[in-house]
Amino acid sequence: MYVDKLDEPTSVLLQVDDGADLVDALAQHGWGDGLPVVAPTPERVDAMLAGNPGDAVIAVLPPRFGEATRRTLAVNAVMAGCLPVHLPVLEAAVRALARPELNLRGVNATTHCVAPLLIVHGEVARTAGYHGGRGAFGPGNRANAATGRALRLVLLHVAGATIGDGDASTQGGPAKYGYCVAENVDASPWPAYPTTIGMDTASAVTVHCGEAPHNVHDMESDDPARILDKVASAMATTAQNNACISQGEYLVALCPEHAATCADAGWSRRDVASYLFQKARLPAAELKRAFALRAWEPWMERLGDHDPAPMTAHPDNIRILVVGGPGKHSSVIPSWGMTRSVTLPLADGPLGNESTPC
Repeated sequence: MYVDKLDEPTSVLLQVDDGADLVDALAQHGWGDGLPVVAPTPERVDAMLAGNPGDAVIAVLPPRFGEATRRTLAVNAVMAGCLPVHLPVLEAAVRALARPELNLRGVNATTHCVAPLLIVHGEVARTAGYHGGRGAFGPGNRANAATGRALRLVLLHVAGATIGDGDASTQGGPAKYGYCVAENVDASPWPAYPTTIGMDTASAVTVHCGEAPHNVHDMESDDPARILDKVASAMATTAQNNACISQGEYLVALCPEHAATCADAGWSRRDVASYLFQKARLPAAELKRAFALRAWEPWMERLGDHDPAPMTAHPDNIRILVVGGPGKHSSVIPSWGMTRSVTLPLADGPLGNESTPC
């Protein structure tokens, strides 16, 4: 059996005995994520590329500064179990990872448990089978699972984010295997998420580098404030990187029922974010005691000890998304801190360099 090498800008073949354990054979070269993979044979890789050229470099990814071509993405997509329809989503996500504001080198080098969350928006979520309804962050959907895993394999094989020199995370986390979800725009009372940053496109992806979701439970409330007070309580803790880094973003993934309660009361996404900015606060003295080293805005440093300090410096750093199905559970996904999420459109041909920080 021949497989395409995983970290070369051009196609180089590696011979593997047909009877060999492919996971073990790849592991001998430092490849793979430890789980069984689909053999990336030349025929499968070519089918993934669907006749499109694959040798042009579309991104350079730190810390190894490996060159990601469409062929290397196709190799990793095959390994992860993707279909050809998933490759444009993976390509857009890789382009997002390469944006300077996302700070991939810092994301990979930190001891924090950060993982890039890939969010799929719009028409491609329907046509390529991405899931944003019940159990969206969990298992059972091929598009979510395979594309999220493919993105991690690209980080391992191209960016060099392997445990140790390339990924310094103290404990790691299960989101590092794969972290992909679709926006549930059909169940959202608000327009699709990309419109909140002025992007009018049929399909898009967002990459937000953060923690695993923190559950927020409210089965009773018919008042937005009561729901969002619980969201704010999940945000306001000294345990998160955002507490000492004022540029840190929060992705608040509201379930459809919580979002509907807010919208039925006349609250927009901006209203929700503004409320959370005001309510997700701790006394400045408590935060200063917790962190001698802070990357705060100057105005935050001037707060008095008894003044409530916000968990991020601006309401625009709180991004509101609708995900999930029936049941009144939402989640908060804090960022690593020194990173900005990126949203990119999908195009029929090769994507350009345009991007929008969220």
